[in-house]
Amino acid sequence: MKAVVRYQYGNFNQVRIENIPKPKLKSNDVMIRVYATTVNRTDCGVLTGSPYIFRFFVGWPKPRTPILGTDFAGIVEGVGEKVTKFKVGDKVWGFDDNGLPSQAEYLVYHEDKNILPIPDGLSFKEAAACAEGTHYAVNFLKYVKLGPESKVLVNGATGGIGSALVQLLKYQGVKVTATANTKNMELIQSLGIDKVIDYEKEDFTKLGEEFDVIFDAVGKSTFGKCKAILNKNGCYLSSELGDGIENLYLPLITKLKGGKRVLFPLPTDIKGSMAVIQKMVMEGKFRPIIEKSFSIEQAREAYQYVAAGQKTGNVVFEIS
Repeated sequence: MKAVVRYQYGNFNQVRIENIPKPKLKSNDVMIRVYATTVNRTDCGVLTGSPYIFRFFVGWPKPRTPILGTDFAGIVEGVGEKVTKFKVGDKVWGFDDNGLPSQAEYLVYHEDKNILPIPDGLSFKEAAACAEGTHYAVNFLKYVKLGPESKVLVNGATGGIGSALVQLLKYQGVKVTATANTKNMELIQSLGIDKVIDYEKEDFTKLGEEFDVIFDAVGKSTFGKCKAILNKNGCYLSSELGDGIENLYLPLITKLKGGKRVLFPLPTDIKGSMAVIQKMVMEGKFRPIIEKSFSIEQAREAYQYVAAGQKTGNVVFEIS
């Protein structure tokens, strides 16, 4: 089978396409023919092993598996003798932020892991794009209590996390201000956002209004920069560790000081996040944004594009 591989940590130049044997099916596994997967920020972390702490989850001193990937959508083509939850022909999707050998034509995955049926009417590409960014977006919301009167700002609504987060917030009836680049203003406005700021033309930290919560979905701002537009008990959350991993220690420091706080959303319960999005999809309340699709042969080009940090929504591999 064809697979996207790298044998050591590094940049997109390490990525190659190879023909390797199909994985072997065990008694509690399902064999999935992968039709789509995404290339996302987590994939780039799996590729580079950066930040360094990431290697303790994906393999140290070298990658645990040469095959890249974190998510998938496809069809079950085989089941182990003890499998009870899935059958041949089922359409399924899944995700693991510690890495999966899913950027390949076939994947073997335990039936009890992070795998769910694909809702009717959702394509393989859309299902794969419902995984990584939406999981982190769901976990953002676990850390704060929001209501219809809450004022929230999402910095970076055009990314995979941000575009999912604004849809989750509107689903909860929250008033949302979001930042977007010029080319995506109309796209983000179409998601029902109350106010969209073109960050290429206006500095959102100079708005002159205060927010209860600021979600930095792209990790390109800081608590220091945003502090002035937080209300006296406001919270700042980022999808990145920040300069000098400040977003790991600032939660403790700001808690001790009181007032404006930093919270760091450690992502947990992947299957629970998937269930939230699956429910919204079935209600017609969520659709992932997909900017580009690449073939498996264009793997290196796809990783280079995503690593540049300018993608809109999700970038998809069409595997089969």
